[in-house]
Amino acid sequence: MTDDFYCEQVLSGRTPVRVVRETDTVLAYHHTRPFWPVHIVVIPKQHVPSLVDLSPAGPAVLGELLDVVREVAAEVCREHGAARVLTNLGAYQDSKHLHFHVNFGDPGCDR
Repeated sequence: MTDDFYCEQVLSGRTPVRVVRETDTVLAYHHTRPFWPVHIVVIPKQHVPSLVDLSPAGPAVLGELLDVVREVAAEVCREHGAARVLTNLGAYQDSKHLHFHVNFGDPGCDR
């Protein structure tokens, strides 16, 4: 396996996911190994390395991606009263595919 879990496992269908929202270009789903009680991942369906390296997609990919992040975060906030949105870069980014985490609750807690 390379360093892109999302292309190799999620988008290929090798790892089944519970979809929260899906468009032609974006997928939001419940994390397969959640770190927070509510933990949703939002990814572009096209390979995009990171927030600072958008090639080959370029900045256009961010529009719909952030629309879905906003919708999912608003839903989590409505349901739970709060939400966090984060992305990682460099050594903090385990999978080298742009992704946002939308989460709620204390880290490490079981659902």
